Amino acid sequence: MAQDKPPQDLMQYESMAQDALRGVVKAALRRAASPGGLPGDHHFYITFKTQAPGVSGPPEVLSKYPDEMTIILQHQYWDLAPGETFFTVTLKFGGQPKRLSIPYTAVVRFFDPSVQFGLQFEPPGAEPAPTPVAAVTQDPAHHEPEPVGETAAKVVSLDQFRKK
Repeated sequence: MAQDKPPQDLMQYESMAQDALRGVVKAALRRAASPGGLPGDHHFYITFKTQAPGVSGPPEVLSKYPDEMTIILQHQYWDLAPGETFFTVTLKFGGQPKRLSIPYTAVVRFFDPSVQFGLQFEPPGAEPAPTPVAAVTQDPAHHEPEPVGETAAKVVSLDQFRKK
């Protein structure tokens, strides 16, 4: 018996959903860039692919992170400018201010530990992962706090909606 070919997603729903969720990152950065800055204890860990198209920054900084880099927007960031397709921010590296420009499509993780909220995205040009992601994965180099018990991170992953 011949098996039916799975339907082809000509609408590209996965891509549309990823773009919509990146809009959450954009909206959060816009609030952080407003005159009041970040409200309360909110702060962001933003992980991005350093080799993604459109990422720019000082070569001496980006070369230290050949794959991914996590930045923290909390107390010491300047000139945060969220645009339509990318954001720019000045951070200190080795005590010196350095400007980064990061397209939203390069962002692979966004996490606000003050409320245990996280989003995880497919890297640019990556194939969808075959298994669902249950929580924010921890890499000691990223210094993200480990969620535990009922306070575990609320990660929104689109993998659970994929057909297997």
